[in-house]
Amino acid sequence: MSSTVEAPPVLSTPAVYFSIEQHPPSGHQSFQRSDDLIHVAYEVDRTAAEIREGGWKTVALQFPDDMLPEAPRVFDALSTRLRSSQAPQTTDSSLGNKGQSIPSRTTAEVKLYILGDTSYGSCCVDELAAEHVHADVVVHYGRSCLSPTARLPVIHIFTVQPLAVDPLLRAFQDTFPSRDERIILMADVPYSSHLRHISEMLHRSGYCNLFTTKIVHNPSSPLPNRTSPDDVNVDAAKLKGWHLFHISNPPKSLMLILSSRVSSMYIFPVTKSVSPLSTKSILASTASALRRRYALLTSVSTVSVFGILINTLSVKNYLYIVEHVKARIRNAEKKSYTFVVGKVNAAKVANFSEIGAWVIIGCWESSLIDSEDFWKPILTPFELELALMKDRERIWTGEWRSDFQSILDEPSKNPNESKAVVTFSSEDFHHSENTFGHQEDNGELESIPPEFDLRTGRYVSDTRPMQFFVKPGSGVDGNENAFPTRSLVKRFTGDLAVIGGELSSGAEYLRTKRTWRGLGSDYEIKYDELNHPESTPVEEGRTGIAKGYLAPDETSKR
Repeated sequence: MSSTVEAPPVLSTPAVYFSIEQHPPSGHQSFQRSDDLIHVAYEVDRTAAEIREGGWKTVALQFPDDMLPEAPRVFDALSTRLRSSQAPQTTDSSLGNKGQSIPSRTTAEVKLYILGDTSYGSCCVDELAAEHVHADVVVHYGRSCLSPTARLPVIHIFTVQPLAVDPLLRAFQDTFPSRDERIILMADVPYSSHLRHISEMLHRSGYCNLFTTKIVHNPSSPLPNRTSPDDVNVDAAKLKGWHLFHISNPPKSLMLILSSRVSSMYIFPVTKSVSPLSTKSILASTASALRRRYALLTSVSTVSVFGILINTLSVKNYLYIVEHVKARIRNAEKKSYTFVVGKVNAAKVANFSEIGAWVIIGCWESSLIDSEDFWKPILTPFELELALMKDRERIWTGEWRSDFQSILDEPSKNPNESKAVVTFSSEDFHHSENTFGHQEDNGELESIPPEFDLRTGRYVSDTRPMQFFVKPGSGVDGNENAFPTRSLVKRFTGDLAVIGGELSSGAEYLRTKRTWRGLGSDYEIKYDELNHPESTPVEEGRTGIAKGYLAPDETSKR
C-alpha cells in the first residue's frame, strides 16, 4: 500500500551555484501581515519622521510588483501616522539624537500617491512617474540598486524581512571551519538589518577576522553600495585576499562583480521556510558566465552599426555616458543610433534589424541582459570599451564592471576622444561630381590591414563605415571646398548611402539588403544619376478621404 505524501519532496541543489535570476525575490511573504508587522516591516514611523523633517507636501510611494498587494495598507498606516498631532520617536541615528522626536515643520496635509507601475526596473527610483503627480520626494520600498538620482530626493525603505539566524550560523561555520579566515559578511538590503546581530554571535564564536559591511550609496565602491575593509580602501586589489559570505541571492550583475574581485564567494539562499535545503551555503561560480560575456564582446568587434538603448531617465549622469559611448563608437569609425526605451524586451529591439549590437545605458544592476531571446547581443558600456579595442590591445583580466560612473571617472586613454577621427588626407582622393575618388595605386586605402570575423573567419569589408568619410562641406584641415556635396559615395566596388551630408548605415542596409522597398520598387531606381532621363519623376497623388478621392486636376469626388 502506498503511503500518503504529506509534503513535497526536497529537490537536490548543485554544489556550485551557477545560475541566479536577474531579479531575485525580495523576501516578501505571501501570508497576511498584521497591522503591527506592517508598521515594522515597512518602517512607517521612520518614513513619517523623515517626511516631516523634510517638510514635503506631496509624496510618491513606489513599490515593487510583489509588494503592491500590501501598498494600500501601507498607505493607510502612513497616512494615519502623518495625521497624528505628535511626531513619533525614532532611534535611527541618521535622524538626529537617539530617542528624540522630530518636530513637524508644517501642519499642512501631506498628499500620498501610490505608483502603480514602474517605467524601468523596480530597483530604480521612478522619477518620471513621480513627476506626473508633482511629487516632492519618492519613498522607494524594497531592494534597490541605490543609483544616485538626477532630480528628486529619495527615502529608501528596504523593509525588514524575517531571517532564520540559527541555520545561517551553522552554514557559516560549516563553510569556514577555520576561525582565522579573512571573511566579509554581506547581505542583500532587505536582510541588512540582521547583520549586526549575526556579526556579534560570530565574533563570540571566535571569528576574529570578520568584516561586516554597512550600506553606503556608492555603486562604484569595491563592494558596490557597501563599506570595504581598511586595506581594500587603500588598495582595491587586496580584496582578492578576502572570502565573501552573502546572505540571500544577489542579482546576476552583482554576483559577477563580487565573484571576480574576491577570493571566493559563498551564497546562503533565503527561502520562505527553514528547511535542510537552506542550511548549506553554495559556492558561486561565474567562470562560465564571464567566458560567455567575453566571447560576446569579441564577437561584435566587426559590427559596423551599434544601437544605444537609453534604459533610464533618472540615474545621475546618464546623459554624459551616452555622449561618451557615442564618442567611442565614432572614434572607432563606426555608426551609432540612439533609442529611448522603457522596459527592454526582445520584441522591441528586434524591429531594428540594421543594428548589429546594442549598448544599454541604465542602472548598474539591471544593465546586464543575458538572454537567448534577443536576436543581437546587448553590451554594457564597460564591455563596449573592450569590444572597440584592437585584438592586440584587448586584455581580459577576468574583472567585470557594470557601473558606468567608474568609466566616466577614468582618465581618457585617447587625448583626441572628442575629436573626429580622420585617417586620410585630401591627396588620397580624386574629386569628382558624384563620387569620392579612391586610389587604384598603392596608396593608403590598400595599406589598411583587412579585418576578419573571429567566429567565421570571413573577411568583413564594412566593419568601419566611417573610416573613409568626411562630411561634405567640412573638408580636411578646415578646407570647406575639399569635397563637394553629393548624394552617394563610392568606395571600392560598393556604394555608401548619404543622407543630409552624413553617411547613413541604416539607409545603406535598406538599399542593399531589403527585398521590398515600398510602392514603385518594381521600377528601376537610378541611384548614381539623379537627373537620369529614365528616372521616375515624383508626382502628386490623390487627396481626400477613403469614400472619395480627388485627383490633382479634378474638382469632383470619384
